[in-house]
Amino acid sequence: MAVLDDNTGSWRVGVLFSQSGVTSTIERTQLNATLLAIEEINANGGVLGRPIEPVMYDPASDHKKFRSFAERLFQVDRIRLLFGCYMSSTRKAVLPVVETHRGLLFYPTLYEGFEYSRHCIYTGAAPNQNSLQLARFLLSAFGNRFLFVGSNYIYPYESNRVMGDFVSQGKGKVLDEIYVPLYPQDKDFEKVIARIKKTSPDVIFSTVVGSGTSTLYRAYRAAGFDPARMPIASLTTSEAEVAEMGPEAAEGHITAAPFFETLSSPAARRFVGSFKDKYGADAPVTAGAEASYFQVHLAMRAVAKCGSDDPEQVLANLRDAEWDAPQGRVRIDPENNHTYLWPRIARLDRNGRFQTVWNPGVRVKPDPYCVVQSLDDWSVDDLQLLRP
Repeated sequence: MAVLDDNTGSWRVGVLFSQSGVTSTIERTQLNATLLAIEEINANGGVLGRPIEPVMYDPASDHKKFRSFAERLFQVDRIRLLFGCYMSSTRKAVLPVVETHRGLLFYPTLYEGFEYSRHCIYTGAAPNQNSLQLARFLLSAFGNRFLFVGSNYIYPYESNRVMGDFVSQGKGKVLDEIYVPLYPQDKDFEKVIARIKKTSPDVIFSTVVGSGTSTLYRAYRAAGFDPARMPIASLTTSEAEVAEMGPEAAEGHITAAPFFETLSSPAARRFVGSFKDKYGADAPVTAGAEASYFQVHLAMRAVAKCGSDDPEQVLANLRDAEWDAPQGRVRIDPENNHTYLWPRIARLDRNGRFQTVWNPGVRVKPDPYCVVQSLDDWSVDDLQLLRP
């Protein structure tokens, strides 16, 4: 996998996001943002005069296909840098391939933490950049009795464990944990609704992903629950899932993320405008898309600095690298390959648009192992709730 010695031709990079399957709705936003960033860089002359060429496959939300296509990208297509993955199961399937070939994976999705690979740059939120803030917010605004519902795979189990620790810190109680299949049927959520009715929690914390998300929110609305009193709070419900479920089912529910489509900063508005110009006015722009976008810019700026796509050299040039992302100025932490991000919490209005209800206005150092995190680190005394 030698660099092109004559420094001609394109920079070939791997891109692995699902265009079909259970998580395709959100992953398409990540793919679109990746291609938008590549288009922008190429329109400005590429990297050192050479265009970026994305080599793409559709892994169809299947971790086995993710692994197979990753092997093909490194062995056949001879790429060195890989952008992709949404579910933790797919990241864990791909990482051993990346490590074997000494490549570099850029992973743009929030995840459960408790992982490090020197062959991975994590640009999505770690638990101390979303779970911690969300727990503090919910405990202050709604109460301390939580019901957890999630999809049946790695991320929801681990995320619920972390959130459960934060709830306990706040003297709260987890009433129950319910898991539904990754490809759920309506009857799976009938059990969830029955459990909500029986326990009457203050908050429903959802780690349901993919197509099941809209089913859950619609079932909640059909049951007549009141999101002003008992919202669904989630880290995995983005603009993409809201577009699928519709504003009526979405209204009043809560998400924590570093980026929302409705952010009003000039950088955010430029990014959202460019995205919608390219993909349509109704194309959802998610936090996963924003991370996918800025990680391409960070990665290729590092390539420009070292004049090579050699992963070791790129990694060295990424340490402490900063970039003015749409969410704010981000930075790669050389201690753990994760990213300094800007936590925010937003609530969905009657039009299905996220309105920020808590913005601490601070950039948070990633702590993927939650070593020093405490709910007391955060104050919501100035909380302004936007009621639906």
